[in-house]
Amino acid sequence: MSLHTPLRFNNGITAHNRLWLAPLTNQQSHPDGSLSDDELKFLQARARGGFSVIESCATHIALDGQTWPGELGIFDDRLIPDWHRLAHAIQTENALLFAQIFHGGERATPHTLHPTRNLQPWSAMASDDGRTRAATLQDIQAAITGFADAAHRAHQAGAHGVELHGAHGYLLGQFLSARNQRTDGWGTDFASRTRLLREATRAARAAVPDDFIIGVRLSPESAGQATGLDLDESLQTARWLAEDGANFIHISLWDAARNTQKYPDQHPIPLFRQALPDDIVLVAAGNVWTADEAQHLLDLGADAVALGRAAIVNPDWPRRIADPTLSIQRPPLTPAELLKRAVSPAFIDYLRATPRFGIVRDDDNP
Repeated sequence: MSLHTPLRFNNGITAHNRLWLAPLTNQQSHPDGSLSDDELKFLQARARGGFSVIESCATHIALDGQTWPGELGIFDDRLIPDWHRLAHAIQTENALLFAQIFHGGERATPHTLHPTRNLQPWSAMASDDGRTRAATLQDIQAAITGFADAAHRAHQAGAHGVELHGAHGYLLGQFLSARNQRTDGWGTDFASRTRLLREATRAARAAVPDDFIIGVRLSPESAGQATGLDLDESLQTARWLAEDGANFIHISLWDAARNTQKYPDQHPIPLFRQALPDDIVLVAAGNVWTADEAQHLLDLGADAVALGRAAIVNPDWPRRIADPTLSIQRPPLTPAELLKRAVSPAFIDYLRATPRFGIVRDDDNP
């Protein structure tokens, strides 16, 4: 199986290769959650460059879940025309569009982004400093409904699927964490900690027809903002999500070359592949730059590979690896070089403020 082999989901939808654009925070859209021309151009350029699946940035299902300025939203029906415009642009390039739907939970910043609305961040547990309140049962049900409504809006707009963002320590991951010690059936024991993610997945699945793709992104183990996660629990979560109607599981590995923390002699991809039914697509992401690195993940058992930073720098990465006369560009790039790759000034500023990405050369200004 090669990177350019078509990928067929178990509902019959086919992507023309196994290379995905990973969901990327970019802060390119408008304060009201509507789509900007800059964000559209960024995503369409990657579809034109040969990626068969284009995932949007994490798009919030509710105003109280918004986490960054300039974040594309999917929380209101007024945004459906924007998603239709984006879906059409991606489809004209022969690619599939998936909306990554999420709620920031304790990482959301609605109090600063929407100061007149009196919105406070909430999560499974209240924070010690009082910034985050504990979720009420009404909050939890609103989130489940919000994920279902977001999936329905994406389908109405002509997108091909959604990915529920259960990775990186946002709301769904906060409930998954062992830090969640709620005693009302939504925390403490493992099954209760998975309940919000599972019910949101089932609700999203029920809101759309069978030919619409539902996926979930997971952090397999604790890393960065994702805390309180156990690998064996994550494997069981993936199994349950497949039962709940997920067509794919996307594991975010940060560095896909590394083995697991819990089992240092084992790579996570074979473990997830063994845990999942054969017809559930397994996607892996994590600092992949070369064709050999991507192919290695397929050889380990992944069905597709999602690229983030490499796709920012190389919007035509799939075409480049198929042409021996072309090479993969490595960062850092000047702002002028990034502008030519459909990376807007707003995204360049975000990348510059995130030095661990190492993408923008500091000695130049757009």
